[in-house]
Parts: sequence; C-alpha cells; structure tokens
Amino acid sequence: MSKNKLYLIVLIACFSGYLYLLITNYSENDQISVCMIKNATGYPCPSCGSTRAVQALYKGDLIGSFLFNPFGIIVSIALLILPFWIGIDLAMKRKSFYLAYNKMEAVLKQKKIAIPLIILVVLNWIWNIYKEL
Repeated sequence: MSKNKLYLIVLIACFSGYLYLLITNYSENDQISVCMIKNATGYPCPSCGSTRAVQALYKGDLIGSFLFNPFGIIVSIALLILPFWIGIDLAMKRKSFYLAYNKMEAVLKQKKIAIPLIILVVLNWIWNIYKEL
C-alpha cells in the first residue's frame, strides 16, 4: 500500500471514529449499533463495547473503559496519536508513520506474535458474549 493511501485510510478511519463518538455521545438512544455481526446474529463481535470504552476513558474512567472492552483503550490511543503523527509527517515531508506501520505489519505476521494476539481476540469475544453486550 502506498504512503498516501495508508495516510488517507487512517485519517478517514480516525475522523469517522470522532464523528461516531460525537453522534453516540449526543444521541438519546443508547442502543445505536452499527455492528453488522450483532445486528445479524444477536451476538456481540470482539470489538463490541469499544465506543462505550472510549467514551468512558475520555471521561476519566479507566476501569470502566477496560470493563466495556480493552480494545477501547487501544482505539483511544490511536484516535489521539495517529492524526497528529500523520499531520507531522505530511508537514515535514517525512514518512515515519508509514515506516512504523510496515515494521509493525511485519512483526504481527510472525506466528509467535500473531497466534497469541488471535487468542486474545477470541478470549475478548467470549468475554463480550458472556457480558451480553
């Protein structure tokens, strides 16, 4: 993937996340769900609860955030850091985020890293089903 395409995708994802957080934060209906898995099957996906986790974290509730979904903490960090990192890269005509992304992708493709991460995702999914998110 080219640097520009990666940066565009990540920025669109971040700003879509901001927009979704804004919409759900001011919505009177707390049951807004765009999760296709949950809408189709009635069961939560591994990332269900991430929006509520991000909202809890932004309100200073670290424990509540973790209990909603630990992935929310990762999403929060990404939403805060990535747009600035990409902005600095673009302003300074560098590609540090692109290089870091490529290195991280190579690391995550290693079986000794990928398999434990897949197990964590499955365990989180089981936990989400158990919590009846």
